[in-house]
Amino acid sequence: MTTKSQSFDSHTRWFALYHFFASPVTGLYAIYALVQFLRNPQLSEFFAVLFIWAVFAGILASRLMAITVQNRLIRLEMRLRLKELLPANLQPRITELRVKQLIALRFAGDAELPGLVERTLKGEFASGKDIKRAITDWQPDFLRA
Repeated sequence: MTTKSQSFDSHTRWFALYHFFASPVTGLYAIYALVQFLRNPQLSEFFAVLFIWAVFAGILASRLMAITVQNRLIRLEMRLRLKELLPANLQPRITELRVKQLIALRFAGDAELPGLVERTLKGEFASGKDIKRAITDWQPDFLRA
């Protein structure tokens, strides 16, 4: 476990292999292959385009699947956490929170979480970013996909 701090400004996770290598390299090559096919429309060029676009789509799909599973786990984790921390009058409203709101609320410390949930349910925040900006006791999450 790391001892680095985290805040709203530094919480974005960049996965170098995906964000700076696999995705941009295959994306650039997909564009290059398409241009080559348009310049020289042959069957071999068509299959090169088809193949690299399939690889590119597979890389993007794998990222989306990982994020989907992560979001489902965050939803479960936050619902369990909220059942422990919210006052009785707010517990029946846990299911009203959208996944994006739960994802944002997970960074809040236990003491401020009930107040932020109440404000979220009242519609005070337009987005998850607004919720994150309102957090004063930031709890880092270094185990994200």
